[in-house]
Amino acid sequence: MKDYSLFDIADFVMDEDFIRWVNIKNKADGDFWENWLRRNPHKHLIVAEARKILESVGSEQSAVPSDIIDAEIEKLLLAIRLPNGQVTELKRRNFPVWKYFAAAVFLTVILGTAVWTFTRDAKAPAKFTYKGITSSRGLIENVNTSKNTITVPLPDGSMVKLAPDSRISYESGFDSLPTRDVYLSGQAFFSVKKNPHHPFRVFANEIVAKVLGTSFSVRSFEKDTTIQITVSTGKVSVYSQGQTTVRESAAPNKLSGIIITPNQQLVYEKSSQEFQKVLLENPIMINAVSVNKSMVYEDAPIDKVFDDLGRDYGINIVYDSDLLRKCTVTADLANESFYHKLDLICRAMGAKYEVIDAQVVIQSNGCQ
Repeated sequence: MKDYSLFDIADFVMDEDFIRWVNIKNKADGDFWENWLRRNPHKHLIVAEARKILESVGSEQSAVPSDIIDAEIEKLLLAIRLPNGQVTELKRRNFPVWKYFAAAVFLTVILGTAVWTFTRDAKAPAKFTYKGITSSRGLIENVNTSKNTITVPLPDGSMVKLAPDSRISYESGFDSLPTRDVYLSGQAFFSVKKNPHHPFRVFANEIVAKVLGTSFSVRSFEKDTTIQITVSTGKVSVYSQGQTTVRESAAPNKLSGIIITPNQQLVYEKSSQEFQKVLLENPIMINAVSVNKSMVYEDAPIDKVFDDLGRDYGINIVYDSDLLRKCTVTADLANESFYHKLDLICRAMGAKYEVIDAQVVIQSNGCQ
């Protein structure tokens, strides 16, 4: 049986079962891969890249003359300077047409990635600074020069709590424009009035945070090495400023990019231009009903306990329900922090947990 947990992008691209799932999209394959990704959340990005490669090839497998296939493969291999012996060996293999094309696309992507990495290292992209974006636009600006947080009301009814040494600006007619755009330098907490027809966007140096109506905080001082976005309620979509045109033209009233939810924080590392999604150090319950609910369990099925915990905190808890179906928990989890609750549950069933990509992954050998 295949161990997909050991697969990299190249393995997925060349795997017949994976290719069938991407191209044919039948229910059985869909259920299998959905369950597998739930158990292996750290593989999401690799699977997504492999799918992207195969989708760029397309599912059409029309007959192509072998001499054309051989010529194209040889060009690709020679382009990355593989020895001629390897070219000859590959040409002798009796690959189906779609495998030749998958291999060709994969090699092209690898070559393109190498060129992009070299170009990026040689010439870093221009920074999107607050001053550079706002200086010539005649925006309305609010600056907090005090030592205390101030509240700034926006024309659409949204509220901003602006930290010391911070500033925001926006255009006149802000609430009637297609997008409600705010530019931030520093730190602020936004309580956004919901309006799906006029998305609310915060431009914070290199990144953009987009919402339809929610509350969240952004820390983006130019002197800092990172930009941090933390969600209190609802959902926030985040992407880099270089992707703004692509994202907005595709779906102006939809959320795309990296989605973060309550108790999650997204950290953007400026030097590497990379995002990392993490859980807060002290997650809180997301609604009053959860806060007042009893969390005392006696021989309760483990799936109920994990479902309650995940729903109360809005955090995805990944576990193997078949493996743990015999597990029960007796515990008083009232008045305990989220991580202490996890510790108590795992200790009771001889398991452990790991936080991966802002999800909790339970690792266990099962219960007898």
